[in-house]
Amino acid sequence: MLGYLRKDGQIGIRNTVQVVFLVECAHHVSKAVAESFQNDVQYFGFPGCYPSDYGHRLVRSLCTHSNVGAVLLVSLGCENFDRNRLEKEIQGSGRPCRTLVIQESGGTSQTIEKGRGIVSDMLREIASTERKEIQFCDLIIGTVCGGSDGTSGLTGNPAVGRAFDKLLSENAICMFEESGELIGCEQHMMARAISPDVSLDIYAAMTKARSYYSTMGLGSFSNGNAVGGLTTLEEKSLGAYAKSGDGKISGVIRPTERPTKPGLYLMDVVPDGEPRFGFPNINDTSEIIELIATGCHLILFTTGRGSVIGSVISPVIKVCNNPQTYDRLSEDMDINAGRIISEGASLDDIADEIIAAIAGVASGELSKAEKLGHVEFVLTYKDFKYGMTDCH
Repeated sequence: MLGYLRKDGQIGIRNTVQVVFLVECAHHVSKAVAESFQNDVQYFGFPGCYPSDYGHRLVRSLCTHSNVGAVLLVSLGCENFDRNRLEKEIQGSGRPCRTLVIQESGGTSQTIEKGRGIVSDMLREIASTERKEIQFCDLIIGTVCGGSDGTSGLTGNPAVGRAFDKLLSENAICMFEESGELIGCEQHMMARAISPDVSLDIYAAMTKARSYYSTMGLGSFSNGNAVGGLTTLEEKSLGAYAKSGDGKISGVIRPTERPTKPGLYLMDVVPDGEPRFGFPNINDTSEIIELIATGCHLILFTTGRGSVIGSVISPVIKVCNNPQTYDRLSEDMDINAGRIISEGASLDDIADEIIAAIAGVASGELSKAEKLGHVEFVLTYKDFKYGMTDCH
């Protein structure tokens, strides 16, 4: 596996230019600039105009992700996002970064034209990025499930857990989420904590999630889950938990907190403070973005009903839990974990396929979502009290 060595010492598996809008009003211009190029140029952005510490952290973390080689910021001009601070932070990481302000650049057409010229220059500049051989110990890998059904807890989710166990033995960093979908599994996770302090962090995160969901009247169960054969919240929680494998849990992290030591980490995605944000994650795409903002080079996405999404910045590898779903959506699915049901494959068989797929994608092979041009993103408002837990 050959990665891209960044000037800040990070190692990425992709070498992209990101065109980033700093308010929804700049969305169209950013999209038009990015879509003038191929896969190596993508776009995303923060839609809100009101300032947000979390929003700034999220955008900064994505712009300085190891898979990002250069950044073009696109501002309308009157939003509250601190574009000058963000540009300096990105440049401080050693990445080329420029800012275009639509109100100062002559409007839509002229800004798009200028943006295309800047991106062309950036692509030429990052083409000479130094390459370096990498191992699994250089990777951060996240997992999320979406469109779960009655097969999820039997096939793909525990197979990802088994793959995580193998990756942890290679000193990789692995992340699973989300606390709101793990309610009821507190004691299981606490028993696996690497230390009493981490056990207390897990308890605190799960207590917050239970309170938040209760206060807001929320649950993690959808109509699609029920149609797909899931019977209870408990069954769904245990299926989600199975993705974490059997390894020791090294810490609890919040979005944008990047662990520096190998291990398995639980991501707490439920906002701190008084519940007021509605669903902590309104869809699977927002969960993926938070994992990427926390450093994940790639994402393992398990699905039973079938989800076709991908993401900007980091590749998404689809692990299909249901063999019938795989037959219908094979164009979108990378791994057929349903073979555990249809062919008698073992968890280790599928885990080895997952690890082979990780190695291939980390070596430059495109995931199915990448081949199909999926570059989804969702960034939302949240509030966290950072620095409250130890990433160990």
